[in-house]
Amino acid sequence: MAKIDDINQHILRELSRDGRLSNLELSDRVGLSPSACLRRVQELERAGVISGYRAVLDRSAMGAGFVTYIGVGLSEHTKEAQEAFERAMQAAPEVVECHNITGNIEYLLRIECADLVSYKRFHTDVLGTSPYVAALTTYVVMGSPKDLRA
Repeated sequence: MAKIDDINQHILRELSRDGRLSNLELSDRVGLSPSACLRRVQELERAGVISGYRAVLDRSAMGAGFVTYIGVGLSEHTKEAQEAFERAMQAAPEVVECHNITGNIEYLLRIECADLVSYKRFHTDVLGTSPYVAALTTYVVMGSPKDLRA
């Protein structure tokens, strides 16, 4: 396990802002020599702290700027029901996040689609046909003043 000291925190913060930073630029920003910086980044990768690098996508530019979160309550609390629901969500391209959570409901979904019409189609044709869905609560995202997901 990699030690997460102040320098490693700084490295992680910089890479999470811009994963395409060159080692030279990163080392300059965190105040290390390039070789010391590279060793630390490689150790963070080996330890699994850095599990990958991703592009941050502008969903609006891709035609999927209508974002909702949906709380889903299942009618049955069985392994079979959960697995069937999770398979259905894996197959639905509109579902970009699916979290099994604690509380009054079983799942929290992040849905990204083009507009209200396409959301309604997903709501009716995917969630509405799932035999285990008992309750849905939709939250439409009006803005995201802070979003650090990569």
